[in-house]
Amino acid sequence: MNPPRCNDEDYIQFLLATPKVCSALEAARVGPPGPAAPAHDAFTRLLHRLEPDAEALWREVGPLVARDGGVLVVDDSVLDKPHSHHIEAVSHQWSGRHGGVARGIGLVTLVWTDGDRIYPVDYRIYHKEADGKTKNDHLRDMLAEAKRRGFAPRCVLFDRWYSGLENLLAVRDLGWRFLAPTPGNRRLSLERSKSARADALAIDRAGTPAWLPGFGPVRAFRIVARDGGAEHWITGDPAMTELERQELDALSWSIEEYHRGLKQHCGVERCQARAGRAQRTHVGLAIRAFVRLEWHRWDTGVSWFEAKTSIVRDAVRRYLAAPWYRLPDAPTA
Repeated sequence: MNPPRCNDEDYIQFLLATPKVCSALEAARVGPPGPAAPAHDAFTRLLHRLEPDAEALWREVGPLVARDGGVLVVDDSVLDKPHSHHIEAVSHQWSGRHGGVARGIGLVTLVWTDGDRIYPVDYRIYHKEADGKTKNDHLRDMLAEAKRRGFAPRCVLFDRWYSGLENLLAVRDLGWRFLAPTPGNRRLSLERSKSARADALAIDRAGTPAWLPGFGPVRAFRIVARDGGAEHWITGDPAMTELERQELDALSWSIEEYHRGLKQHCGVERCQARAGRAQRTHVGLAIRAFVRLEWHRWDTGVSWFEAKTSIVRDAVRRYLAAPWYRLPDAPTA
């Protein structure tokens, strides 16, 4: 059997370099010429051959993170596929970006950050029809795996959608703290009194001890939301201050920055392969491409945008030195 003509690093570097088109055909077109240059079929086989899981990501990112510090942030994002009707793993699901239901691939990610660095350490593809797992199941699986890998984060952060009782209990069972916004209609009680909606209780901005049915003691916060209304937060740490809550809230936004960088600079949404395995492999390789961008940013101070643009800028510079597309010379009189 002939050895493969391209590997995962070849495809990752292609994703980092290409400004827009992320296809096997384009990868073959832009590859260095030579007798051993891979054809587009080689890249197609690569996407179907590699095992589409997060272990390869962890082998690369494990040495780059501090497992005994920082925070872990969980969130999901929809990889838009609005016009794709024959791609496996595409389904209708809620998208915050669109403010409604959209067609796409659901990606649930666990990110580690210390405020300076942002690294994805685990991820899952949401496809309930294939594996029967909800996004909450994926969250708990990733947190359990993080514990096995030796993480001891300052806090686990997630948004309102993931603040269900089962997830809170799972974080506590791992011996970790959590912080999450919670709906105003969540039932809490103060001083073991009868439970009531959080938005009907006298909860202070600085934090108020409360009791969450089914969980136990929590600390609740009521703050002014960006739209001028009230926003409620809960944590299992009774000693958390409002200042620390604000600091952790700011860290939780790192996963939104990650999603933006992954989509804008790593081509994660642009694969049009129909097979679900190829799509999952492409997503995993795009995430590993982001790790390289983030390491470069941390090591050099060069932003993701500038690092990506510099590749294209060099190609534009070479073209302008000898343009190909010109009008014919005007005929002489």
